[in-house]
Amino acid sequence: VSYERVCAGIGIPNLYGYLKDVGAAPEPAWLAERLAATTDHTPVIVAGAMETMPPDPLCDATLDLFVSILGAEAGNLALKVLAVGGVYVGGGLPPRMLPHFQKPGFLDAFRNKGRFADLLARVPVHVILNSQAGLLGAALRGSEL
Repeated sequence: VSYERVCAGIGIPNLYGYLKDVGAAPEPAWLAERLAATTDHTPVIVAGAMETMPPDPLCDATLDLFVSILGAEAGNLALKVLAVGGVYVGGGLPPRMLPHFQKPGFLDAFRNKGRFADLLARVPVHVILNSQAGLLGAALRGSEL
């Protein structure tokens, strides 16, 4: 499986399905009903982990796995381009899942690169919180031209 299949919102239902199939946690009836009522499962899974108290264990484990895989790929990218000045994680999901990025899973996976672990431990990682960052960057570049 490629990183691209799981490092985007479309990958979250696949991760959820995998964890459900291997018995990581049972799927509660209320969650099964919500998933059956929609074709886009990602918002339901994210809400199950972020908006319910306590968080649903299966949804919570799904986001932890997602963040860990994203961290591993971000670490790969940081090494490929020697991004010693920092890595910025953007998109629609990271700001909504910030507590999961603040758990050790993301940074542990980011830094787990063998002999390069010390190098990556010094690379700052930021989650872009401004949903207009792409538009602002394009506007700035347009004004420069």
